[in-house]
Amino acid sequence: VDYCFFYRYNRLSGLLYKRYEIGVNMKKEEKTEITKKRILGLAMQEFGLKGYRGASLNAICEGGISKGLLYHNYKNKDALYLACVQACFLSLTECIRNADIGNDLTKYMEVRMSFFRTHKLEAGIFFDAVLQPPEELYDEISIIKNEFDTINKEIYARILNSLELRQGVTFEEAMAYFYMLQDMIHSSFPKFNTKTLSIAEQMEEYEKMLPKMIDFMLYGIARRDKEC
Repeated sequence: VDYCFFYRYNRLSGLLYKRYEIGVNMKKEEKTEITKKRILGLAMQEFGLKGYRGASLNAICEGGISKGLLYHNYKNKDALYLACVQACFLSLTECIRNADIGNDLTKYMEVRMSFFRTHKLEAGIFFDAVLQPPEELYDEISIIKNEFDTINKEIYARILNSLELRQGVTFEEAMAYFYMLQDMIHSSFPKFNTKTLSIAEQMEEYEKMLPKMIDFMLYGIARRDKEC
């Protein structure tokens, strides 16, 4: 009996089976990834147009996804919404990082507006998550948008460093005032009479108001020519 032959045969069979297993697993992973992207795309449309409160998983499933498949990939509505929020902020922060903004507030707002005009669904999700987030998801959303908040702070800090502040106003105080203004805008804007506007129109109004408010704030803290 050629034992060497059987040894080589068994070894070769084992290697082929392992390669087959790897191939099957890769196909499963690829299929899962494709399915998740498809669900996420349908969810982006639903949440982007209707917001968290108006969106429903039933409507998402009407796009050709079974509920079983949806729940297999995403635990619930909250998990799917947070995945959409994360995708939105990843795209937005990448766009801002790639732009040469420096300390130019006008350019920063132009970059944001350009992004939102060409990414309507992301605009809707951004507006929903930042200005009227679901209370139960506030902490999770805060973590997701942390990099975006950091970018805002960096840009505002560069703007402040390019200015001569008024006497008695420190850099730290000016930054703290910026945070207060940002929180005030986020909390008060949804209370404005915007119910008759679409999400896209509300986003447009918000982006118009934000630079004005920052400009007002800078005028109040920038050094005036008549001061000694």
